[in-house]
Amino acid sequence: MKKFNSEIVWLAIAFGVMAVLFFSSSQTYAEQSQQGNLRHWLVNQPFKEFLAQFKFTYAGEVEDAAKNYFTYVEFLMRKTAHFSTYFILGLSWFMGLRRRIGNRLLAGFVAWQAATGYAGLDEFHQSLTGGRTPLIQDVALDSTGALTAIIIATIILSITKRLPQRHL
Repeated sequence: MKKFNSEIVWLAIAFGVMAVLFFSSSQTYAEQSQQGNLRHWLVNQPFKEFLAQFKFTYAGEVEDAAKNYFTYVEFLMRKTAHFSTYFILGLSWFMGLRRRIGNRLLAGFVAWQAATGYAGLDEFHQSLTGGRTPLIQDVALDSTGALTAIIIATIILSITKRLPQRHL
């Protein structure tokens, strides 16, 4: 009986995430916009007063829930998607490469660079798509998501390695 190879599964997840990202970045902003759905789902604009307390600038644009609630919520959704998708990509690369490379820190660095490099390529791909604006800030956010996952995974693996092994 063959031994299950989890590294292959992790690498397959990484390539799957990359395929989803490629498809997503080939769509125009209008094709991806969820503002119509948000207007339907959040008709009473829940948490508007709470969100209006938080104004910030991202890529030169001021985000303000008090002025345009649905744009603000969609912005938060998009940036959360950036971070979390690259979190999964960074984690998948790391988990898929750590045993193959043999050194956890080197595997983490390679996984982080692979995710960051793909983020840059993804933004370039967006520049070829009409109605999309490639942003270096998005690459930084994506890179941060990947690095966060790698750091958390490294900490968890270090802790679990030190725990006594239970034999069933």
